[in-house]
Amino acid sequence: MTNCELYKKVVSILESSDCDSPSFDAGCLFFHITGIQRGMLPFEGSKTAPPEMCSKLLDSARQRAEGRPLQYILGTWDFLSLTLEVGEGVLIPRADTELLCETAADRLSGIDRPKVLDLCAGSGCVGLGLASLCPDADVTAVELSDEALYYLERNCARYPKLHVTPVKANVLLDADGFQECYDAILSNPPYIPADEIPSLMQEVQHEPVMALDGGDGLVFYRAIIRSWLPKLVSGGICAVEVGMGQAKDVAAMFSKAGLINIEMFRDLGGIERVVIGETVNQ
Repeated sequence: MTNCELYKKVVSILESSDCDSPSFDAGCLFFHITGIQRGMLPFEGSKTAPPEMCSKLLDSARQRAEGRPLQYILGTWDFLSLTLEVGEGVLIPRADTELLCETAADRLSGIDRPKVLDLCAGSGCVGLGLASLCPDADVTAVELSDEALYYLERNCARYPKLHVTPVKANVLLDADGFQECYDAILSNPPYIPADEIPSLMQEVQHEPVMALDGGDGLVFYRAIIRSWLPKLVSGGICAVEVGMGQAKDVAAMFSKAGLINIEMFRDLGGIERVVIGETVNQ
């Protein structure tokens, strides 16, 4: 089988499945296994592909066709300027979450060596993403799941120049163990209502329920307000990612808790995705 025939076979496998972007996914898998960019097929397409490479690539294509997330198959995924390790047991970094990092970084501009908490850190994309935009930030990334903590630790080690420290703790129970005053709290917590999880897309079903299940959708926001907001310095910020339709509720909760300068930001799809507020300067 030539490289061109192999690529077309991968596209065919994905087109016959429920894959939303068969050409894009095929190109990613093809490059991952063969090292050949799709744009190089006119030059490399007539060459014979090694049998073991064919077997590995076709197996990856079948996994994708069966709903396994592309990111888990590749083992890494880009987030802002970073490339992060991902796999079963950790939430996949998404472009929508980049907005959380960018919004917080904008509010933190001008603050020297800000201390930041990343709650429900998962892969570390939020903490590392923020640190990539604010290189002098000192970030503590809090995660409970052992599976996710594995990737969090590896990703922090992957970028040693970014000051991000992984810590295992339960965001719902362990706030008392954190005594420092922080300039910012960031979180992309579980926010999907539990009764909606069975109806999620097939590939999302592969992601850890622990990273998705937000009870009624607002459990973690209540915990952040109750247990973590008191750890912010005067004028400190709290920025969170929210699910579709949750922004106004979370903004109202922030306001009731005494935060000011509350804003909501829309992602590229037009969904209100990030809510941010500040403590009162005293």
